[in-house]
Amino acid sequence: MDWKIFSVVFATVFIAELGDKTQLATMLFATDKQVSKITVFLAASAALIVASALGVLAGSLLSEYINEKYLHYMAGIGFIGIGMFTLYSA
Repeated sequence: MDWKIFSVVFATVFIAELGDKTQLATMLFATDKQVSKITVFLAASAALIVASALGVLAGSLLSEYINEKYLHYMAGIGFIGIGMFTLYSA
C-alpha cells in the first residue's frame, strides 16, 4: 500500500466531509434517543463506502478512455464551478 497516497486521500476526504450535509444528517439521526448510535454509525459508514466505491469505479472507467491529465483539468474546472455557484448563491 502506498501510504503517501493513502494519507492524501484520507485527509482530502476527511476535510471535505467535515460539516457537510452528510455529516449534519448523520448527526440528526444520532440525536434520536430511540435509535441505536451504532446503527447510525454503521449505516453512515456503509453509505460512504458505497459512494466512494462508485467514485473509484467511475474514475477507473473514465481513465480507460480519457487521458489522466484531462481528467484532472475536468475535476479542477468542476470544483471551480461548484465554488462559483456556491458564492453566487450565498
